Amino acid sequence: MSTNDNSHYYIPESSWYPVWAAFGVGTMMYGLANWLNQLKAGEDGGTHILFYAGFTVLAAVLVAWYGKVIAENHEGLANAQLKKSYVWGMSWFIFSEVMFFAAFFGALFYTRNFVMVWLGGEGGKGITGDYLWPAFQAVWPIVENPDPSVFPNPGESMAAPPLSQWGSYLPFWNTAILLSSSVTVHMAHTAIKNGARGALKAWLGITVLLGIVFLFLQVEEYMHAYSEMGLTLGTGIYGSTFFLLTGFHGFHVTLGTFILAVQLVRAFKGHFSHDDQFGFEAASWYWHFVDVVWVFLFFFVYIY
Repeated sequence: MSTNDNSHYYIPESSWYPVWAAFGVGTMMYGLANWLNQLKAGEDGGTHILFYAGFTVLAAVLVAWYGKVIAENHEGLANAQLKKSYVWGMSWFIFSEVMFFAAFFGALFYTRNFVMVWLGGEGGKGITGDYLWPAFQAVWPIVENPDPSVFPNPGESMAAPPLSQWGSYLPFWNTAILLSSSVTVHMAHTAIKNGARGALKAWLGITVLLGIVFLFLQVEEYMHAYSEMGLTLGTGIYGSTFFLLTGFHGFHVTLGTFILAVQLVRAFKGHFSHDDQFGFEAASWYWHFVDVVWVFLFFFVYIY
């Protein structure tokens, strides 16, 4: 069958890949939730093993699933009609991710621009009376139930954006790293179009390396937040919005780095050409999306 034949639509065989992927994600998130609860209670029930086991299952499924789709493409089973569905599928997936992060950014916006005003006693829903503690200040970011060694007055404001409060430039360096990686992945894409195999491998390898460095610095930042600032998921709305936004973004960077690493392996195997490169294009679209989300995070979470 010709790859330009639109009269047939390839339907793959029934597969257990979606089932195993759902099992891996479910196990990973169940293990993570229990792990966090045990850390909060000062216990170690071993549920972190479930998290790593779920992640391993998910990674194995993705490798096998990618390999199956790649093999089908090399066998000529992916015609123009199917490839168009790939484009639409990836486009809608990224749109769903935009809506996912929009919900959390919306929660942050609502808290800062409405709830904080009401807690300060202003507006039609302003709180008056002795409902709040005496030391309360309607200034963002506010930390509830913090580490008393860091914030001796319950509910007091941090009085400065976390970037300057922490005395850490890790978020700035991570911003520079992700923006640079967006350039390098574009250079790799250009190399494919120009048929420059060596440049493709080099630029793509640099992109993967930058993604790994970003994740390493984010771990360092989290350790700093926990150990020196007493900032956790339990420190009120600021702690929860901070870790939800940056944590989910970190997960997306992890997934994006993994996807780009797969593309790097394919590049060394001689895959991709000027006319057949959608696997790489989809990965680059996703990576650019991750970079744009971080720019918004850097401004609204760390600076504004």
